Amino acid sequence: MKNYEENAKVFKALCDSKRLKIIDIIKDEEKCACVLLDKLDLSQSGLSYHMKILTDAGLVNARQDGKWTHYSIKDKGIDEVIQLLNEYLK
Repeated sequence: MKNYEENAKVFKALCDSKRLKIIDIIKDEEKCACVLLDKLDLSQSGLSYHMKILTDAGLVNARQDGKWTHYSIKDKGIDEVIQLLNEYLK
């Protein structure tokens, strides 16, 4: 049975241009929040807001290192997005 509430979280996470840009930046390697802040037109609280949505959706890993958080793509989460799309479109 489909869990529409949980699935909506994933799709919500992907329907924002800032979050898509974040995913694009971290798709190849882990990046520090400081790097993301340099590349995005966001405040630290704005970045935290977007990263919470991405991590809650299971798309991004967060790892604390000192005062900075480092973010990377969660491969299993991306695989689940592909599977979800297939379920809805087939």
